[in-house]
Amino acid sequence: MSSMPFRHSDSMRSLIRENHLFLMLLRRFGISLGFGDASIGEVCQKADIHADTFLAVANFLADKPWQNFEIDIPSLMEYLKNAHDYFLGFSLPTIRRKLIEALPTAGPDELAMLILKYFDDYAEEVRRHMDFENRAVFPYVEAMLKGVPGSKLNIAEFEAKHLPLAPKLQELKEIFVCHYQGSGNQDLLTSVLFDIITLEQDLASHCAVEDTLFVPAVEAIEPPEQHEHQAADSNQGLTARESEIVQCIARGLSTKEIAERLFLSTHTVTTHRRNICSKLDIHSAAGLTIYAIIHGLVDISEIKAQ
Repeated sequence: MSSMPFRHSDSMRSLIRENHLFLMLLRRFGISLGFGDASIGEVCQKADIHADTFLAVANFLADKPWQNFEIDIPSLMEYLKNAHDYFLGFSLPTIRRKLIEALPTAGPDELAMLILKYFDDYAEEVRRHMDFENRAVFPYVEAMLKGVPGSKLNIAEFEAKHLPLAPKLQELKEIFVCHYQGSGNQDLLTSVLFDIITLEQDLASHCAVEDTLFVPAVEAIEPPEQHEHQAADSNQGLTARESEIVQCIARGLSTKEIAERLFLSTHTVTTHRRNICSKLDIHSAAGLTIYAIIHGLVDISEIKAQ
């Protein structure tokens, strides 16, 4: 796979050929199929889509350079809203229906019922997470773009509370792959497992787009007063995700290992590490380890020899 970024002049067909999961990208940007040999720029222009935003997201998801593409915040928000609609209105309900069909929930198999309850609790957690973004975060940004004051929210507070959604799906996947020995339709179980794996990857990518593209774009337009109390943060302005990465560094994990644990690309982890070093003015793993111990992010007993 080439490390060269996708550009306006590349054919949309070549983008899909490189990664068929980009079909979801088209859907969330409101781009219809049947574009023939048209370029990415031509397809976006015809669909009235901000091409640079589309390319920023596409290149980010492909782990290619994306920083030189201008992000239009309303276009990115529309993409994120459409993704929420897909997760809540289609993907999660479809997986639940398949679980009911695959697992013997009508019989005495209590384990099947526990698995279904686990999934229902997870789906409700995802719904609350996305409802907050739909009801509070996006309206706050839309009002700010219109010059309407009033909300005390700032995007750093959102980022600090923005926890990853994918790990619990990884747990459910592991339950099926390694531990579940109950009865059930094995073909349907395999099918729903594929759906769970796809959703796990999709949600991880979605949260990464919010953390790495959306949050910095909003921070760049926020008025200074929105950040006044931010400097008093107990971890010197580190976001929740940055604190997680500092914990991983202190425990001796490599960039690749951190990416795998947090469901991020190595490029995203590298970007976060650069931001962490800039914020703290600490540039070595040993220094970050000492910082993590002092601020209670890790216990000294957790530290691997480095």
